[in-house]
Amino acid sequence: MTKPGQLIVLTAPSGAGKTTLVHKLLDSEIDLTFSVSYTTRSQRDTEVDGKDYFFVSEEDFAEMRLCGAFLEYAEVFGNWYGTSVDHVQSLLDAGQSVLLEIDWQGAEQVRQQCSDAISVFIMPPSQSELEQRLRGRNTDSEEVIQFRLSQALDDMKHWDEFGYIVVNDKLETATAELSAVITDGGVKNRTNDSEIRTRVKEILASGS
Repeated sequence: MTKPGQLIVLTAPSGAGKTTLVHKLLDSEIDLTFSVSYTTRSQRDTEVDGKDYFFVSEEDFAEMRLCGAFLEYAEVFGNWYGTSVDHVQSLLDAGQSVLLEIDWQGAEQVRQQCSDAISVFIMPPSQSELEQRLRGRNTDSEEVIQFRLSQALDDMKHWDEFGYIVVNDKLETATAELSAVITDGGVKNRTNDSEIRTRVKEILASGS
């Protein structure tokens, strides 16, 4: 893929506060466009086709997948989700920077097709804080919380595959760091920075 605009891939485990960060980022002065995904999931009453998702049948999605139409795709809870190459490329060609909010597997697929994408992994400040955030939602059963926590810890093992790390301890600080990564390279948040690597290893060890 060619890209006059920038392609930014944002990944985080459940409970790390990625959604809040994305909203803060999109509300900032940074010129960013959020990529709209294709999905086979049923459209909800409050959703707008082409704005929230591009809603397609399983047959159409499968055909697109076979034709190599997706930059990345995945099956989640029985439904398919994917990012269209053409959709992203048209935005980049128009000079817009595009934000993809996807999981680590999707990020890996994107890097295979667009090696110069900016990839950022959002980390919680500690495993205990991660658990508190998951419990603080007050919407899930204990079984679901334990599943999400286990899945989040597995996701965190892939941090070293990303170009940048942002620890979401204080929201304003994390937003500023994420903005710096996008606008001027965010040197102190690069994954190869020794302080970042030490911080991440402390977070991963905080649950042992």
